[in-house]
Amino acid sequence: MRVIAGIYRGKKLKEFSLSSTKPTLDRVKESLFSSIQFDLIDACVLDLFAGTGALGIESVSRGAKSVDFVDSNTEAIKIIKENLQGIKGDYTVTKSDYMSYLVDAKRQAKQYDIILLDPPYDSDFGVRAIEYILTNNLLSDNGIIIYEKLYNTPFELNIEGYTFTQKKYGTVGVVKISKSE
Repeated sequence: MRVIAGIYRGKKLKEFSLSSTKPTLDRVKESLFSSIQFDLIDACVLDLFAGTGALGIESVSRGAKSVDFVDSNTEAIKIIKENLQGIKGDYTVTKSDYMSYLVDAKRQAKQYDIILLDPPYDSDFGVRAIEYILTNNLLSDNGIIIYEKLYNTPFELNIEGYTFTQKKYGTVGVVKISKSE
């Protein structure tokens, strides 16, 4: 696994193997970041369910202003910190379950320009996180949520004022969520 583009292009990232963790495929990552590359410049990014931190590190490499890495797994936090060695930028690494982190972010009135969600595929964590984020004003006015899931898993969430688009990459689906124009 490596950083695909930006100032840290080619940097190798450490991986770990847990049954609940799966790295985002390079072709998916490349397409995903191509679709938001101009939105990343000076963006405040949340990498929720961060795993190895690859998506957040890709964001830093491509010009994000800040990244908050969040994962509930102790081994993931260790790997994220190791992968961040040599990376300059404004970032935090937090060990927390996703909902506790989101509730705390709401309390602090945080808003993010880009929110990257790559939860375990066999959970409803992504949908629950999206619903909380959108109903509690954690996404900036021009913000975008990127949600990775199994393509054939139903995505049933209808929140007025937002557009949901999905692309298929083999068995993976990437849902892009933004405010309707």
